[in-house]
Amino acid sequence: MINISDILIKPIISEKSSRNAGKNLYTFQVGLKANKYEIKHAIEKTFNVKVLDTATSIVKGKVKRAGKRKLEVRKSSWKKATVMLSPEQKIDLFEVQK
Repeated sequence: MINISDILIKPIISEKSSRNAGKNLYTFQVGLKANKYEIKHAIEKTFNVKVLDTATSIVKGKVKRAGKRKLEVRKSSWKKATVMLSPEQKIDLFEVQK
């Protein structure tokens, strides 16, 4: 079994993910080899919540130019997971301070 720290890398906190947090949708960067069942189990165990649905997608790495010769360097691809919680639960990491 994979370690939880290998599955959940970091939460994605952006304008869109903050808006979706109001709809009980939370977004995380996860390991490339993690599947939906492992992601669900890791989030339930870490945040003590009930996950209803999990959606994953692979975000392709961007091509950047670097150095004096402007060599093209490709950034690594990464996996994004969006989880839906039951309506009465929430994850406090995504709460916006007003």
